[in-house]
Amino acid sequence: MSKNFLLIIASFLLAFIPLYPKIPLFDVLPGYIVRVRVEDVFVLAAFLYYLVQLWRRKLDFKNQLTPWIFAYLGFASLSILSAMFLIKTIPLELIHVGKSVLHLFRYTEYFVLFFIMFSAIKKPKDLKVIFYALAFTVLAVVVYGYGQRYWYWPVFSTMNREFSKGMVLYLTEHARIQSTFGGHYDLAAYLVIVLPIFYLFAIHNQQKWQKTTLHGVHLLGLWLLVMSASRTSFIAYIGAVLSGLLIFTLSKPGFLAKVGYFFKKSSAYLLLVALMMLVFGADMRERLEHTLQAYPAIFEPYQKSKEFLVKQGEFLENPIAKIKELRERNKPQNGIAFDNTDLDSVLTRTDTQPVTTRPADVYADIPDRVAVSTESSQGAITITYVEKPRVWSDNALKYGLSFAIRLDELWPNAIKGFVRNPLLGSGYATLNKKEFQQFTEAESTDNNFLRTLGETGLLGFLSFYGGIFTLLAVLYRQQKQSQDKQLQIANIAFIAASVGLLLNATYIDVFASSKVAFTYWALAGAILAYNKLAIKNNVKKAKKSS
Repeated sequence: MSKNFLLIIASFLLAFIPLYPKIPLFDVLPGYIVRVRVEDVFVLAAFLYYLVQLWRRKLDFKNQLTPWIFAYLGFASLSILSAMFLIKTIPLELIHVGKSVLHLFRYTEYFVLFFIMFSAIKKPKDLKVIFYALAFTVLAVVVYGYGQRYWYWPVFSTMNREFSKGMVLYLTEHARIQSTFGGHYDLAAYLVIVLPIFYLFAIHNQQKWQKTTLHGVHLLGLWLLVMSASRTSFIAYIGAVLSGLLIFTLSKPGFLAKVGYFFKKSSAYLLLVALMMLVFGADMRERLEHTLQAYPAIFEPYQKSKEFLVKQGEFLENPIAKIKELRERNKPQNGIAFDNTDLDSVLTRTDTQPVTTRPADVYADIPDRVAVSTESSQGAITITYVEKPRVWSDNALKYGLSFAIRLDELWPNAIKGFVRNPLLGSGYATLNKKEFQQFTEAESTDNNFLRTLGETGLLGFLSFYGGIFTLLAVLYRQQKQSQDKQLQIANIAFIAASVGLLLNATYIDVFASSKVAFTYWALAGAILAYNKLAIKNNVKKAKKSS
């Protein structure tokens, strides 16, 4: 039992963290959206056990990523000190310093799971335990997502501070599924990691029952990804699978064999994705259309083909209508409705069609509420709120509100943070501040690369992503050299998952999302340990043969 205890802990955390909703235990900083949760307590307990075993010299934490991880944490610490004493972007007050240090602790917490998982895998069969735990987790996430969509199961959102207090919500008809996650973007990013792994294992598995099971897990997860209506994650997922197929293609002998393999596998895969989009992807298609409208050369041919695709899906109207009718019967009478298309109701879906005076992804003309102060003859100041028409930027009208917020505000803020101190950045939790003393209740850049550059500078950027690319290089080299078929599939599958997450990081801060980051670094530890065992076995075989 003691020999496998760390494996049990690692498997439990891999399943528990994505499955347990983001219900807070207590505030760590007053007024801040990040709170202490049960998962933090479990990770801390697991880390303490890990340290004891490390002190007893029962474990080995050294691997190819260890120097990169410690380098990043070191540069991140220097970034905070620089922000406090050199460039002065963090006020010397406990609440401001504490917020930045909190983010450093969060990244440290993610890496802790990497080391725990790396040390937990002591024999090749241990990876199967991790794989089964991952499959169970995905199925449970899908089941809860289905219940959330059609049976009004509770939603626990972290998309604003009030919701993140643990408020129990339920989804409206057109709200996007987020299952056990704090938002639909986090759910989609998680699926970008796991779905390519199951699909690539499925198409290369020789045992019929395993192949069928893996395809089933992937198909259910794909349904959930489509229902989340996250455009970037969906595109990243497709890119991940195609990149995995491309790597498999490179191992085939001869040009014709390569072309035939890639065409056959990619065609079957893209057909599956197209069918899923046709049947369940109405919201996803609508969001993709908003993106395409900025590019007429692409949008116009799409519009012409749309009528044909809609006709092909007409035979499904009756079953879907019955599901909607069943959903209405179970609507909570006293629940709080939640539409996560936009929290200030700007993007609430209505029957009104967009017009040219507002962005394509804005469905209702919700006016701005502007504070106006008036002074009476006695000198008393009264503040009233006046509604005025919203003024949209050129980017919002051309690309939609979602992309415009990034172009007009979030991404320039990150670049400014990088310019303040190119080597170390402006420090954690400083990018969205309008003034020195401002305390922001949440952080977002919606581009993880720019966020890393802005917060921790070039040194933090190179050490963080340098570690990831070092890992991918190790896995790619090992899969080319090894004759172990399972190792090759596992390595390529994880490389594909990483490609998907890196693509997703161009639009969402995926490496700062706890459930996503925990899962990614845990699986990174598992696959690296698996390769280390394979290398040891190869060395033993070479010695025996000699």
